[in-house]
Amino acid sequence: MNNQPDDPGPRGQTWQDVADQPSIGAGINERPKTGSSEEAVRENLNELRQFAGEQTERAKTAVGDAAEDKKNMAARQLGGVASALEKVGSELERSDQQVVGRYAKQIGGSLQGFVRDIEGRDLGEIAGMVEDFGRRQPLAFLGIAAIAGLTASRLLTASAHRRSEPAVSPPSASSMPAGVQSMRSEP
Repeated sequence: MNNQPDDPGPRGQTWQDVADQPSIGAGINERPKTGSSEEAVRENLNELRQFAGEQTERAKTAVGDAAEDKKNMAARQLGGVASALEKVGSELERSDQQVVGRYAKQIGGSLQGFVRDIEGRDLGEIAGMVEDFGRRQPLAFLGIAAIAGLTASRLLTASAHRRSEPAVSPPSASSMPAGVQSMRSEP
């Protein structure tokens, strides 16, 4: 092969065309432009910080909304418990257990007042209110705590029994006595 500069080289190019192209290792020893690279990195970091801040605010809002919904649901349920306590107290007052009825009615009334107070408040204020309620009405607070504990234990016990028992299916025709089978088939 002839190595003359005007002779066609690979892919129909002249050797001069090939020599004018940058080599594979070209630019390795060249320093990057630090001003524009640093600016790009700073800009990317600022965008990342802004994005992280926005996502954090969205998460805080979502958690706050979920907590508010749960609080309102708990307030409604607590209001139902308070009404039930007042009704039970009234019934007990009419019977021979007037003292217990009066206490139950008083606990129900205090609980109703608490429910009215927690509506429209944030969780920090509610925690302070619970503490104050426990100081002002220790009997009612202990009664509510006892009822809540009993209710929670009943719910946990009931759900544990449901999980351990196999699902009951309707009996099949082959497992029924003959007289029962004929009764089921008649309209």
